Amino acid sequence: MTPTRRSVLRSALALPLAGAAAGCGTEDDAVTFFFQARPEEARARLRIIDEFRRRRPDIRIRTILSGPDPLQQMLTYCAGGKCPDVLMCWELLYAGLAERGVLLDLHTLLDREPRYAADLRRDGYRTLSDTFTYRGGRYALPEQWSGVFLYYNRKLFDRAGIRPPGRWWDAWTFDEFLAAARELTSRGGRERQWGFVDGWVPYFSAGCFGMNNGAEWFSPPMAPSRTTIGDPRFTEGVQFYADLALRHGVAPDVSDQQSVSAYDLFSGGRAAMLLGGHWLYSEFAAGDGLDFDVTVLPVGPHGGPGAVTDVGCTGLGIAAASPRREQAWEFVKFATGPVGQSIIAESGLFVPVLRSAMHSPQFAAAHRAVGNLQVFTDGPEHSRRIAVTPAWGKVEALLSRNCNRVLRGAAPADSLAGTAADIDALLRTRR
Repeated sequence: MTPTRRSVLRSALALPLAGAAAGCGTEDDAVTFFFQARPEEARARLRIIDEFRRRRPDIRIRTILSGPDPLQQMLTYCAGGKCPDVLMCWELLYAGLAERGVLLDLHTLLDREPRYAADLRRDGYRTLSDTFTYRGGRYALPEQWSGVFLYYNRKLFDRAGIRPPGRWWDAWTFDEFLAAARELTSRGGRERQWGFVDGWVPYFSAGCFGMNNGAEWFSPPMAPSRTTIGDPRFTEGVQFYADLALRHGVAPDVSDQQSVSAYDLFSGGRAAMLLGGHWLYSEFAAGDGLDFDVTVLPVGPHGGPGAVTDVGCTGLGIAAASPRREQAWEFVKFATGPVGQSIIAESGLFVPVLRSAMHSPQFAAAHRAVGNLQVFTDGPEHSRRIAVTPAWGKVEALLSRNCNRVLRGAAPADSLAGTAADIDALLRTRR
């Protein structure tokens, strides 16, 4: 997952949980593990570390909590010769680290253990594992999936007499989604009720609507040579998303979004549907009286037959310069393997990346609030990559600036064809 999927890390709260130094490079033999997490997520990771310590008392783990800019923090550490041994990797950010030689190609370790590698392929999801394979190298093993989908308020749907959205990954259409959002939007009374709110990054969300109208963001998604955001199918999906606020009034506009959070609107019963990822599940499940379920994004006239989502995956990599490579490898295998993934499944804070953990009774028990559990368990099979490129930072700057103009109503979505030419020029310089 990208850092923008989560609120800014409150590291001051999380660090004491780790019982570890706040920096790396201390003169001891501990494996340093760099990751970003909210406090409750940090606790789940510490459970994995504690179990690893119990089984491997010969290997010590020292945690390093990231600030809000993990990529810059990792580059700073590594440029100073103090790179952490194990690094959390985001699907949109790791390619730059791989290209700079920061990350170890894990093929060098996997090739020594063909039986383990075969078990990993059989129990994992190729969509996720391939996300961390860049230009022939494998730079991380997946550790969690999120994706994005729709949370919906059952009570509000029932009160409006609307049949809940389709189960599993069966598609419902843009028209069906808009009709439901209109019916669920109320302009009367002291507090307005919205049919739809966005709990993610709006221009990413708009792109997912384009993706569900049959278009890719980039071609190919891995080390892309060009963007397809100028494809009429993509721009039609982006325009549909923008018009939810601009034309139809079923979603907050930019100024409304600045005054109140989507999370507060949905958790307070003032929004019927919210676009977000699994990172919100535990907070909604803990809410008092919030009766919700999950479903997939709607599909446009050129998309389908089923809905899709973005990959939304993080992985664990090893620093190429690590002097504790072997010990780090043992920890990465554990955290991404059956035991570590079963702890993730039981926590309810993450979605595991192994089929055995995903379909376990522990994962189901941690998600009792959800009737449509297949949105999670089948999600990796319906995931599509946005882009894996070292140029992502500059590409995203162009995307955000020009997509946000569309979302504010300052330009139509087909104006993105002009942005595509600028992005293509950036991508060509990195090939």
